Amino acid sequence: MPPMKIYFLLMLCLLLAFSWAGIESALGREITDMAGRKVIVPNIIKTAYAPSPYGFAILYSVAPETLTGVMFPIRDADKPYLLPYVHDLPVLGRLSNTEAIVKANPDVLIVWGDKNGPLHRRSEEILGKLDIPYVYVCVGDLADLADYPDAYAFLGRVFGKEEKTAKLADWCRQALEEATATLKTIPQAHRPKVYYAEGKDGLSTEYDDSLHVHLLRLAGDVNVHCGHTSSHMGLEPVTIDQVKAYAPDVIIAQDKDFVAAVQNDPKWRDIKAVRNKRVHLIPRAPFNWFDRPPSFMRILGLKWLMHRLYPETYKVDLVKETRDFYGLFLGISLSAEEAGRIIGH
Repeated sequence: MPPMKIYFLLMLCLLLAFSWAGIESALGREITDMAGRKVIVPNIIKTAYAPSPYGFAILYSVAPETLTGVMFPIRDADKPYLLPYVHDLPVLGRLSNTEAIVKANPDVLIVWGDKNGPLHRRSEEILGKLDIPYVYVCVGDLADLADYPDAYAFLGRVFGKEEKTAKLADWCRQALEEATATLKTIPQAHRPKVYYAEGKDGLSTEYDDSLHVHLLRLAGDVNVHCGHTSSHMGLEPVTIDQVKAYAPDVIIAQDKDFVAAVQNDPKWRDIKAVRNKRVHLIPRAPFNWFDRPPSFMRILGLKWLMHRLYPETYKVDLVKETRDFYGLFLGISLSAEEAGRIIGH
């Protein structure tokens, strides 16, 4: 073949290659999400939203600058612990609020799923009509912290933040490993019995198989309320007589008014945990450390819980851990005094 023809063929091949690269760049990049779906997403994701409390929280910890909205109105008390950028974002809510989500027009939606269960049929129907790329982040039972390192690694690839998410995943693994190592030294019979008090009166709780008490399983399988949860929502009603019969060594509670009043409440004051002043208010700024929603904050919440249950064995500087965690996961610099107030010291 004459040299000139070879030259033109080479030039044509180069032009086709550059053209295809341009088309591929315009279309975006293909990723495989945690549900095994192949999805085209922008090469650089500038805006994103997660239409569930689980997904919104983890998205905030990875790429808060991309958020086009928030799940719920931000409480004034939580604003010091969230970046100023998100304070005035519109409330987009859940997936069912399709009009607001379409108006916000994120580049991608982050959808939370159970890695051991089927995709939610109704959610799939809604997502299919939005004309917005969406990717699944899947963890066991929607809440299993053991799956969070993989979730962080996946989101790191999605948002091009692999270095950051590797640090977040390592923090999670370390917390889980520390808890496991501590529990190996404590026989089941020596672990405290724990009652989880929900509601204003403390008389709602969770069965031990509920995702809402995942941390109690990780902290030694210490929940006194055993049985099968009746629904995803939980909040199982109990009587004060049931709680007395359980004779918990420790009570952890969500409502600050309940915790403030329980010591002088004649119905509660003879219960062992109350007598021994082992009733602890769960920290919740800016997201709950234990439950509702069960978010990435439970990584720090596990350290808090282990320290409350095993203070003589699980020795940790909670103030330092809190300051480190807020800096890494939330991008917030806390003073020791601020960290102490959040913990309840």
